[in-house]
Amino acid sequence: MRRDEIAAGLAEVDERITAACHAVGRDRSEVTLIAVTKTRPAGDVRILAELGVRDVGENRDQEAAPKARELAGLPLTWHFVGQLQTNKVRSVVGYADVIHSVDRLRLVEAISKEAVRQGREITCLLQVALDDDPGRGGARPADLLALADEVALAGGVRLGGVMAVAPLDEEPAKAFARLRDLAVALQEQHPRATMVSAGMSADLAEAIAYGATHVRVGTALLGRRKPFVR
Repeated sequence: MRRDEIAAGLAEVDERITAACHAVGRDRSEVTLIAVTKTRPAGDVRILAELGVRDVGENRDQEAAPKARELAGLPLTWHFVGQLQTNKVRSVVGYADVIHSVDRLRLVEAISKEAVRQGREITCLLQVALDDDPGRGGARPADLLALADEVALAGGVRLGGVMAVAPLDEEPAKAFARLRDLAVALQEQHPRATMVSAGMSADLAEAIAYGATHVRVGTALLGRRKPFVR
């Protein structure tokens, strides 16, 4: 039964998060689980909500938008965690509460304009590139603070903090240590920007050790993904 499978996955992931917090002297309440439900049906999200999950992540607008509409009555916070093109901003602002992939001024301006038009406030996380792969998105670390200042001044948006994906060819702990330093520097200028979105199924413990407040977990929670068919 699918509910039993998801409940077992959720219990295992929660245990891993609890153990990772305990290992570094953090309280479990400091870390929020974002269930990444891309390629999964709305029924899986509904089950997660019934099991107490309140934060859901999606990375493709063409899949996320209809899912969010179908589940609009549930008490969920929707996180857009994929790379975002400006031509998708209008749709994404319509349902996403948090956008994790803000990495350039043009995108800040587009989100701000649309959020004001729709009368919404969107929490923006600045995605930081921890490697040199442009295909994975992210602002250069050297540009982070200037971009943060732009978000702080923009209407319709709130500066939430930072997000990063660990490079494929580096130990996650080293990458997340750099992210922690960047997060600290950001908080010195913007004390309310306390969110650190880092860590996925394979490296959530390392992310928590270096200050992650939000971990984005899909595979360990819901099993291997199925190909998305339009």
